[in-house]
Amino acid sequence: MLQAMLDKGAGFPPLQSFTPDEIRASDLGRSARGPRPPVAHVVDRMIPGPRGEIRVRIYRPDLDDGHPVITFFHGSGFVICSVDTHDGLCRQMCLRAGAVVVSIDYALAPENKFPAGPDDCLAAALWVSENAESFGGNAEAHVLAGDSAGGTMAIVTSMRMGEAGARKIAAQILMYPVTNYPDPPPASYAERGEGWGLTAEAMHYFWDHYLNDAEEGADPQASPLRAIDFTGLPATYIMTAAYDPLRDEGEQLASKLANAGVETKLVRYADMNHGFMSWVGMLDRSDEALDAACAWLKATR
Repeated sequence: MLQAMLDKGAGFPPLQSFTPDEIRASDLGRSARGPRPPVAHVVDRMIPGPRGEIRVRIYRPDLDDGHPVITFFHGSGFVICSVDTHDGLCRQMCLRAGAVVVSIDYALAPENKFPAGPDDCLAAALWVSENAESFGGNAEAHVLAGDSAGGTMAIVTSMRMGEAGARKIAAQILMYPVTNYPDPPPASYAERGEGWGLTAEAMHYFWDHYLNDAEEGADPQASPLRAIDFTGLPATYIMTAAYDPLRDEGEQLASKLANAGVETKLVRYADMNHGFMSWVGMLDRSDEALDAACAWLKATR
């Protein structure tokens, strides 16, 4: 199945041959890639942020109160995608977790370079924590989640909320997260850096657009793997994919969290590549992965 998915993309020019605007205007940067099942209520709204208003999309499984609330940060390479590209995944998560999901349209580079994205994500998560009850959520069961660069945003936000003395995050779900500026690159960059969807060159392209200069790659808010202290972080579920250049850095983060005493669950999908959660509702393996993460979340909270 993975090979069939890769074959569909064979022959396309490499991602880095396009400008960010060109990618955003394509199906990759604009359209939801999976089914969009109906949920009880969906609404877009604007919330205050550090540079102006931030768009969020709120999904409710029903109109009852007291649901866990998941603040979700979409994958993007820090440069592309939006709440629209991840609409299908957020709907599926809302239904399968029985949770309110708040998807965040945080600032993207190169128009808004680091740390604009993490600053937006922190502001949005604080807003969700303060306002969850107004849309059926329980702020005591506040979960952060994200895929790829959104996984970066999730763990960085979790660390920053703890430092700010904000209400404790209950758990976090990181889907094949970006955790480290690749200098030096991990072994998986060489092993899986070409021919499996996301390439090592594409990741360098994204980092070059995101950071003001390479020295920022050492900042834990850009590279959470480089943080010194992970104690006190919430229970964490990390999924990685064997055919992903980001595999090693996600698993290194899981090891560091566990060594710091953080309740950590790591699941490697040996037959999948980067971005496979985009196929929830279309690919059995992706469905299994989301169901497993949601089952862990229900058991954890």
